[in-house]
Amino acid sequence: MKSVGAIALLTDFGWSDVYVGVMKGAIAQINPHLTIIDITHHIPAQNISAGRFCLLNAYPYFPQGTVFVAVVDPGVGGSRKAIAIQLEDGFLVGPDNGIFSGVLSQSPAMLAVELTNRQYWRTAEPSHTFHGRDIFAPVAAHLASGVPLIALGETINPATLINLPIPPLTFTDGIVGCIQYIDGYGNLIANIPASVVAGKSWQVEIKGKIIDSGEFYGATLLGEAIALIGSHGWVEIAVNGGSAQSQLKLNCGDRVKLLLDI
Repeated sequence: MKSVGAIALLTDFGWSDVYVGVMKGAIAQINPHLTIIDITHHIPAQNISAGRFCLLNAYPYFPQGTVFVAVVDPGVGGSRKAIAIQLEDGFLVGPDNGIFSGVLSQSPAMLAVELTNRQYWRTAEPSHTFHGRDIFAPVAAHLASGVPLIALGETINPATLINLPIPPLTFTDGIVGCIQYIDGYGNLIANIPASVVAGKSWQVEIKGKIIDSGEFYGATLLGEAIALIGSHGWVEIAVNGGSAQSQLKLNCGDRVKLLLDI
């Protein structure tokens, strides 16, 4: 088989166990010439929302035709569907639990299938706890090697796929959002897009604390908090040289109030 694309992997497996390596081995058994790229394997365990956020932000930076395998799958072995989705410029493979809803909000599905054709699985009797190895990795290898999506299973209506939207902004008490993701540096990423603050003077208020905005992390004193637009395009709260999560004692879902034209 010849490679016709790349496979990008995103999981919550970490590197302490063999799971990531085994998935790569399952891919190589089908086509050892494929390019495999690790997006991250440090999504917080079973945190589908974090997987959604990271996949959304990684997707635009990969070549045309890349097959994205995302496995953050607390429902493995249960009633959730195993799916593959064809987009205009790539493919998504993984569980139907909302992990793809961020990408799909930007790049609508052209075709979606439930992975029912066991011919393209590693085994017709997959493990109930490791679909990444037995279903998703082999399917991705076949897709990246040129097998058409329609051959992989039964067509499903993309409108029926599980949606996991970010919490909406509220406007009853100013513009109020929340923390949607916390990165490995402890930076707090809010659900407030850059477009809301473009061309305006702004601050954020968190737990009664007012935090000034700036353009980069070092625009405030070492150890001080700052609000800025991160590379992902969302309002971010950081601490110069430190962790905003540790300093401000915030978690995903906590309230962030935007103060405009101050």
